[in-house]
Amino acid sequence: MAIIALKAWYLQEYEPIRELEKRPPDIRLSKNSLLKSALRADFLEDSEDVKKSAWFQRYLEGELVEFYIEGSGGYAISNIDLTSHEIYFTKQEVMAHLDPIIFLCDQVDYSPSSEALREELASAIESLNRRSRLPLSLEVTNRATDTPIRLNSASIRRIRKSLLFIADGTPITQVEREDSTQLIPSPIVCVETGYALQLKRPEQILLVQMERSDLPGQFPFDISNQNRLIFKNQQELKDMLPAMLEGLLQRYNLLY
Repeated sequence: MAIIALKAWYLQEYEPIRELEKRPPDIRLSKNSLLKSALRADFLEDSEDVKKSAWFQRYLEGELVEFYIEGSGGYAISNIDLTSHEIYFTKQEVMAHLDPIIFLCDQVDYSPSSEALREELASAIESLNRRSRLPLSLEVTNRATDTPIRLNSASIRRIRKSLLFIADGTPITQVEREDSTQLIPSPIVCVETGYALQLKRPEQILLVQMERSDLPGQFPFDISNQNRLIFKNQQELKDMLPAMLEGLLQRYNLLY
């Protein structure tokens, strides 16, 4: 029976799947068994070639070595035997599944903040792209205001696949309570931010909030200060946003 070789690409740094598949695979595999959370396979390359590879050296040093395997998804090496050519993988969520997109959840209920955020975010991305390995693009929520957001909507899929999720958390109203005043952002922003908090890692989320002197109160989302940007005017946003974005993108090793 002919061996059907699976292509596998070493994930040294962030690279979306469509870019990975444009280059030759780093190893070829013959699958032996596939479990829900693991994969056992034979590698088809010569053991000496594998021994000299950068990914094998990282494995010997005890680092996490990730691969994208054609038709199977992301995996990390758990064990490898050069003599028998056997390699064992465990299922791993890898960044290759993400697209080089910054997703903006804006709002239309308070135009000063939404207009400033869209303008400065587009400008910051344009500047970052001069130093980026891959072109970053900005996607803004595209939705009808008179229909509910559904879990299977295109927006939710884009939130899941984006590198960063940015939301305009500027309050549009407030609720008075006995001991505090609760600020309320746009309902649509609340819904999409709730999805983002479930779908993405904390370091992939940024909530931007314009201070409103007419609406003092407590911010409703439990987000760390590292993932919040509060500004008073557009100039302050312009000064702060580029550095904030660069810090959040650092984990992807995109910028020169």
